[in-house]
Order: sequence, then structure tokens, then C-alpha cells
Amino acid sequence: MSIQNDIRTSQDHLRAVLTLLGDALSQFAKLFQNEVDLAKAELSGQVQKVGGALIFVAAGAVLFIPGLVMALFALSAALIAAGWSQSIAYLTSAIVAMVIAGVLVAIGLNRLDARNLGLHETIRQLEKDKDAVKEMVR
Repeated sequence: MSIQNDIRTSQDHLRAVLTLLGDALSQFAKLFQNEVDLAKAELSGQVQKVGGALIFVAAGAVLFIPGLVMALFALSAALIAAGWSQSIAYLTSAIVAMVIAGVLVAIGLNRLDARNLGLHETIRQLEKDKDAVKEMVR
């Protein structure tokens, strides 16, 4: 009778352990789904940020380019009126335009740095979840 009782007790303990393991896996699945949802939300916010920034960059470029061309023509005309040859005046204006373009590209690339667009909140939360799962397994 004692052996049968021990077997029943062992089976009950095994069921309890399996139930606990199933519950832990279920909680882990829910946790993982929550992290995926957080990543989606954070990524969506980043995409909206970049999209909004690109709209402003495009609008600024549309207005900036004609203004820059006119300013360069005015610079060339002023240099020609000051006695410079036409070719040297236009070359000087072109160099000024390339320097301005280089500065603008550098600023734009700096603002699109990957470190600024990362999923920082999601990564931080995943680290917390990893620690919580380790504690659950213990």
C-alpha cells in the first residue's frame, strides 16, 4: 500500500511540476508578445519621426535650391562687376555651393545616426525580462 501511495504522490508532484512549467511557459509567451508589441510601437514612433523629418528636409530643399542658385548668380555677377573673369567668378560660386552642400549633408547624416534611431526602451525592457525569466527558472 505504501508503494502505491508513493507512486500516487510522485504522480501528483509530477503533475504539479508540469503545471508550474506550463504556467511559466505561458507567462513567458505573454511576456514575449508584450515585448514584440512594445518594439512595434517604438519602431512605429521612430518611423513617424523620420518621416516627419524627411518632409521638412524635402520642403526646405525645394525652397532652398532656387534661393541658392539666385545667390550664386548674384555672387558671380558681383565678382564679374568687380573685374573678375566670368569663368573664375562662376568657378568661385560653384566652390561656395559645394562647401554649403557638404555642410548640409554632414548635418543630415549626423541627425540620421543609427544610435539616435535605436529601440532603446525595448532593449532595456528585454534585459529586465531576461532577468525575470532567470529568476523564474531558479
